[in-house]
Amino acid sequence: MLTRKQHELLMFIHERIKESGVSPSFDEMKDALDLASKSGIHRLITALEERGFLRRLPHRARALEVVKLPEQATAAAPPKGRGAFRPTLVEPSPGAAPPAAIAANDVRELPILGRIAAGTPIEAIQHERDRMYVPETILGAGEHFVLEVQGDSMIQAGIFDGDFVVIRRTNAANSGEIVVALVMGEEATLKRLRKKGASIALEAANPAYETRIFGPDQVQVQGKLVGLIRRYH
Repeated sequence: MLTRKQHELLMFIHERIKESGVSPSFDEMKDALDLASKSGIHRLITALEERGFLRRLPHRARALEVVKLPEQATAAAPPKGRGAFRPTLVEPSPGAAPPAAIAANDVRELPILGRIAAGTPIEAIQHERDRMYVPETILGAGEHFVLEVQGDSMIQAGIFDGDFVVIRRTNAANSGEIVVALVMGEEATLKRLRKKGASIALEAANPAYETRIFGPDQVQVQGKLVGLIRRYH
């Protein structure tokens, strides 16, 4: 599944190649997605390559090939900004169980353990302060908890200030996964984990924030992202 920015960039490249036969420049992509710098475009293209949607053609300038399009590509590209998010509504079929019965079987009550920084790391995860019902479809096996996001460093991964992230508790994660990381034993942050040799990089999804590099004994993975819940007030 692509983030909104990844989908927007893929469709922009696809339409530009259809129109002109040439992929857009990094400056054109940066302007089209309203990003502050080209480093964000580099990260998006790398993510699209890793997911098999784009291919860079070697030895050719501005040479990108769209390998495939997501299922929703036939629809119009979403507008820029937070308002582009639209929830999917599931209508019950005739004779189906009432919502209360469905909820009792298909959701799990999880603890909300406080706020997590998607920005400069803040205080470590707190004790339980509330509880939330979460659909079983995004959980699977294992122990889970919920954190409220504070900050904007993960907005290009579709995670906004005030969102609730669902975390599977684990102390191991693969490079490229979004994790809850405890830094120096006292600061918790939500970032994309990158393993670079013996070092660990905590990478933001916002070009306004720099990637932070730590030694392997300075970062402890406490869980990894499995879902996101957004409330509308």
